[in-house]
Amino acid sequence: MKEIDWGTLGFHYTEPDYIVRAGFHNGAWEEPYATKDKFLHLHVSATCLQYGQEAFEGLKAFRGVDGKIRIFRWRENAKRMAKSAEGLYMAPVPEELFGKAIRLALKKNMDFVPPYGTGATLYFRPLLIGTTPRLGVGPGQDFEFIVIPSPIGPYYPGKFHCTTFIVNRHVDRAAPLGTGQFKVGGNYASSFRATEPAHAQGMDCLFLDAKRHKYIDECSAANFIGIKGNEYLTPRSTAILPSITNDSLMTLARERGMKVTRRHIRLEELADMSEAAACGTACVISPIDKVIDPEKNRVYHLSDEPGPVLTELYHALKDIQYGRADDRHGWCTIIED
Repeated sequence: MKEIDWGTLGFHYTEPDYIVRAGFHNGAWEEPYATKDKFLHLHVSATCLQYGQEAFEGLKAFRGVDGKIRIFRWRENAKRMAKSAEGLYMAPVPEELFGKAIRLALKKNMDFVPPYGTGATLYFRPLLIGTTPRLGVGPGQDFEFIVIPSPIGPYYPGKFHCTTFIVNRHVDRAAPLGTGQFKVGGNYASSFRATEPAHAQGMDCLFLDAKRHKYIDECSAANFIGIKGNEYLTPRSTAILPSITNDSLMTLARERGMKVTRRHIRLEELADMSEAAACGTACVISPIDKVIDPEKNRVYHLSDEPGPVLTELYHALKDIQYGRADDRHGWCTIIED
């Protein structure tokens, strides 16, 4: 393996020694196996290419303060991928197989687990694709499950800081009864024509609900959090991906005596919030300093610095992931070297 400078890693792909694969053929899954081959021998008419039969996940392994490796809430990722698979008429990956593949990917790439204190982690990208050759419209019967590990740097390489978001009413991320609740590639590809122009302006994109363009939907590719007094607010919608990070933060907020509410959130309610953020696996929490609504000629100012509530929740979750705090919920699976 090549020498890795852990301190300069960004959130980008670094080639590991092995990936892990398992195929589904004739109605059954084969055992996962490790391989150094990072390329697919895929038919040009495979259903993943022709009809978008594809789903993926993202999770991390952390080297803790005690030297132990912790995989965070992988069972929730397995359950979410199974729901995505069912939503796209693919064979769900059994939870046991999912966990076995993650562990194997970790064991075969131990040299890629960043040391404690670097802020870097080992990221896993589980991928499920349809491989049946097909031209007629319909689902495939053959599938490939792949776990791609890669060491990544911290989302914030320096100071924990805020991001500006801009409202986009001209692009809908996902329909209310479409695929927004599943983690599938098409949701992300369809959002690029909104997120890329926002990035070019040094901002990120805030999506509103596709039906009324009235309620907050997603923060780019992440869930939205708002703090109003002692209340933790997050949208309820069939077009939003159920975030494992958001679920974890809601639990921690309740433990701190906060009221946690999931409901439709009108864009104008930003004016009454003291803090807001996007949340997800990559960043945990990405605080928002302001939201610009160019069509209404309005700017919602929140905070130039990460607020106290979200900062506390951010560190509380990181402390569990790195073994600095008691894992009372059993979120971490410890893997011995």
